[in-house]
Amino acid sequence: MAVTDGDWYRFLAQRPQIREANFWRPHGSRPFKVLSPGEPFIFKTKSPDNRLVGGGIYEGFVSLRLSHAWEIFGEGNGVESVDRLVARIHAITGESIEQIGDREIGCLLLRDLHFVPDGECVPAPSTFTKNTVQGRSYECPGEDPVIDQMVQVLLGHAEAADIFPEENAPLGPTRGDPRLVTPRLGQGGFKALVEEAYGRRCAVTGHRILPTLQAAHVLPVARGGQHRIDNGILLRSDVHTLFDRGYLAVDDQYRLRVSPRLRSEFGNGEEFYSREGSVISLPPRVPERPAPDFLTWHLTHVFR
Repeated sequence: MAVTDGDWYRFLAQRPQIREANFWRPHGSRPFKVLSPGEPFIFKTKSPDNRLVGGGIYEGFVSLRLSHAWEIFGEGNGVESVDRLVARIHAITGESIEQIGDREIGCLLLRDLHFVPDGECVPAPSTFTKNTVQGRSYECPGEDPVIDQMVQVLLGHAEAADIFPEENAPLGPTRGDPRLVTPRLGQGGFKALVEEAYGRRCAVTGHRILPTLQAAHVLPVARGGQHRIDNGILLRSDVHTLFDRGYLAVDDQYRLRVSPRLRSEFGNGEEFYSREGSVISLPPRVPERPAPDFLTWHLTHVFR
């Protein structure tokens, strides 16, 4: 449960077309470890209002430069412009606009936003402290119908893709012990978390110029793929194009495959042929690496 600024939540509540948000902190900070991706995140207004006004599904935490947070989420930051975002940070911290600059801010990524109409908001539990600080925890004294009601509403608005078992998932990973499928992300969360997983480097070339990097889908959304971190790979824009058109692929051992048609059709591609057969750069955490089943699909159906 997070204490939210009234202006932030009202801005988003008035824009139901925005389904994904950045619940930002004014400083880049240590990772948020209270929740796991796919769990409900509830908004509570400040005292003395103290109401539960909505929430979303937690996707993950990253630190992003202000300009990049705006590029990815836009009005999903709860403001109408990047200048307004800077002004809000100034109002919170008292720092000058020059001091704030284009620094990193902490970003708690949320999807499937849902806001309760004003007349239907419920009071926060009476046992919940009126004045809270970041990092404090709250344990429900047994079953709490108020919180349970809000959790059920949020889960009801999230799609069932988050909860079916892995062995029944369409084109989901099938190796290893059965577990819940990797949580679906929103489009912005997908981009931000894939960038973070790959250390903001192209998996094939090591290229680090962020504006040219793109979060590619292994199994395209048009073919049933989802915004899931294990369906993503960070690629330089031209590498992304070659991957999508089948001139490049990655096998289930994470080795780069290069189509002979790259040379025969364009008389070029030595940058990639020199890397053929080598293992691409991968996220340190195994669950964040492309799922072998998705890579096999791409190799079979897209690679030339």
